[in-house]
Amino acid sequence: MKTAGAPDWNSLSATHPILAGIPKQLRAVAHVIEASAGETLARIGERPRAMLYVLSGEVRLIRRSRTAEIVLQRSRSGFIAEASLESSKYHCDIIAAAGSRLLRFPRSAFSAALDTEPAFRKAWLSLLAREIQKLRMQCERLGLKRARERILHYLKTEGTNGEIKLLVSRKAWAAELGLTHEVLYRSLAQLKREGVIALNVASIRLQP
Repeated sequence: MKTAGAPDWNSLSATHPILAGIPKQLRAVAHVIEASAGETLARIGERPRAMLYVLSGEVRLIRRSRTAEIVLQRSRSGFIAEASLESSKYHCDIIAAAGSRLLRFPRSAFSAALDTEPAFRKAWLSLLAREIQKLRMQCERLGLKRARERILHYLKTEGTNGEIKLLVSRKAWAAELGLTHEVLYRSLAQLKREGVIALNVASIRLQP
């Protein structure tokens, strides 16, 4: 991970509208960092010292078990590990899944801005509410025992009219579902044989 300089706020606000609401005092202490694919940005148990916003690439929150790697959050644009603002330690590893650029805000300055800037605090609370909704869906999905149930749940809750565009590899999607990629491939093939889904290279759709 390396520092890439000060942010160009005019350019960033045009491509990431949410950043237009970052207060001046917080902008003054932010900087851009770059991470290589596979690089660990933070580890479980470490004390959070910064808030991170993904500008490009992909960053994931990951928990590992003996049998699988589970992706708890994935961001290609937006904040990652929001809960670390109120935590004494990280509960997941933060990994760059691809070469990524991020904004880094000192945690103390971020917290101070929330205390003193009502508009920023309101926007932050709205963002957290949306993230909680997403996490509830994911927890519900990971609580399902069968792989096919998790796949169908994802299509119904995350898809548009039962269809998703796969913007990541199926191996990466398997990690998000809490499955091994072998189990995912077998389950998709079975669902296709049964006529439950239509399976293409870049999309999966529930059949009517």
